[in-house]
Amino acid sequence: MEGTAGSRETSTDIEKEMRDRLTRLQYHVMRESGTERPFSGEYLHTDEKGTYRCAACGHELFSSEAKFDSHCGWPAFDAPMTDESVTEMEDRSHGMVRVEVRCPNCDSHLGHVFNDGPTSTGIRYCINSCALDLQREESK
Repeated sequence: MEGTAGSRETSTDIEKEMRDRLTRLQYHVMRESGTERPFSGEYLHTDEKGTYRCAACGHELFSSEAKFDSHCGWPAFDAPMTDESVTEMEDRSHGMVRVEVRCPNCDSHLGHVFNDGPTSTGIRYCINSCALDLQREESK
């Protein structure tokens, strides 16, 4: 997403690139902070091993080992790959205060994080399937 040497990509250029690269739903969720319908996402019930990456830029976000079924309607994880794998920011939209989760590489909206997780971390990253791309582990 970087321009060539000597040039500077504008936010308009980046958004055009994103619009061309992403599906309509992915663009709505990831660039306009929308959400996919609950219980509709591709990765909700996936239990395959691998690494979940940002669907817009490929940045590593979550390990399949951190995924669990929270019955919330979206894939849930109890921790990101590393502390730098996601960014979190306050979200006061829709008349409530939540913590939004974004890709630190391309600034795409991924979902929200809550302090009500059932695992030992006590955290539940509730992430839109369409914002993810599962890089499956190869079978041995």
